[in-house]
Amino acid sequence: MLMNFPFHMVTPSPWPFFMSLSAMNMMISMVYWFYFSSSVFMFMNMLVNMLILYQWWRDVVRESMFQGCHTLSVVNFLKFSMLLFIISELFFFISFFWTYFHNCVSPGIEIGGIWPPKMVDQFNPYDIPLLNSIILISSGVTVSWSHYCLLNNNYSGTKDGLMITILLGVYFTIIQYIEYYESSFTINDSIFGSIFFMSTGFHGFHVLLGSLMLLSSLVRLSFNHFSSIHHFNFESSLWYWHFVDVVWLFLYIFVYWWVY
Repeated sequence: MLMNFPFHMVTPSPWPFFMSLSAMNMMISMVYWFYFSSSVFMFMNMLVNMLILYQWWRDVVRESMFQGCHTLSVVNFLKFSMLLFIISELFFFISFFWTYFHNCVSPGIEIGGIWPPKMVDQFNPYDIPLLNSIILISSGVTVSWSHYCLLNNNYSGTKDGLMITILLGVYFTIIQYIEYYESSFTINDSIFGSIFFMSTGFHGFHVLLGSLMLLSSLVRLSFNHFSSIHHFNFESSLWYWHFVDVVWLFLYIFVYWWVY
């Protein structure tokens, strides 16, 4: 009997099973790389991962665009799922801030009872960190402008705003690499070095991930997959990018500026 549901009854797909096998092979190949210094299998598994993900996302796009499976109720649940994902990422960074403030407010005798430790040469917050802050804040403005253009059916403005945002994200990543390269301390220089590189490094990874999400939105926009009322992929990427911006502001204020 044919029944209509306001939600999406997902069709059977082989990609979750293949992805789980590929993820297991990825872990084994990384262990092999660590012990035998051979990264060939790891890069092969990375290629397999990307191929599986491409075909999986192709099916999702097909369901949303051409089969009409993503109804209003489905999109609302997708938005709720994205919000839960961002909240989980927020608590991930809260753990770093908790560790940072725990050691900052009451530094141990192992590091001389001062914060940052005496032998750590802290970055000038008005140098590269301030430039990165301006870059990310500017990218938040351009991606919001791009979304505004899409809501008003201005597709050329949407594409221009997305391209500028992606370029700013790549520029941020390059500048952060230069900062790491010129750093006078490393990740194993006391608790400060560990917290600094873990928190800023994971944030840099999230910037790279957000840039890839926006790049996928740009590609789909070039194929006319978005409209003013149907663009969840772009909207979720926008939320994620703003989350990355806010986390960086807290990192800049407390990790760079406050202790300088």
